[in-house]
Amino acid sequence: MKPTFSHCSPRIHRLSGGFTLIELMIVIAVIAIILTLALPVYSNYTIRAKVGEALGLAASAKTSVAATCIEDPTILSLSPSLAGYAFGGSQYVESILVEGPCTAPVITIQTWQTGAETDPILTLTGNYPPGSSSITWTCTTNGSNIYVPQTCRS
Repeated sequence: MKPTFSHCSPRIHRLSGGFTLIELMIVIAVIAIILTLALPVYSNYTIRAKVGEALGLAASAKTSVAATCIEDPTILSLSPSLAGYAFGGSQYVESILVEGPCTAPVITIQTWQTGAETDPILTLTGNYPPGSSSITWTCTTNGSNIYVPQTCRS
């Protein structure tokens, strides 16, 4: 005689090997929410990195202006050729202009194709008082502060 077990069900239990439709929909919804929040932040970050490249390229212009003005602080009208600076071009920088007197040199950086609504124009203004041994630079922009590096935010 075979023993009978009353606590066992006559049905065969199957193990589930996948996810339910509800679980998959919840995961997709969470991913969509995360992307919705992260995409604008990432876009601003990439624009800021492109504009940051412009400041990196302007570093050589600042060095050229400083060397020229320390050598002859009486120059009243700087130019790229007088300062010994030549802009070689860049993917995100349209032009870098050098102008002004040695006491207050100005470097203007025109960005382009950065992805911002209006490509920022950065202006580096130098201060070289008589008797000083270096130029101090301040940075300003024409556009929104969210698209420029921290050093140019006013």
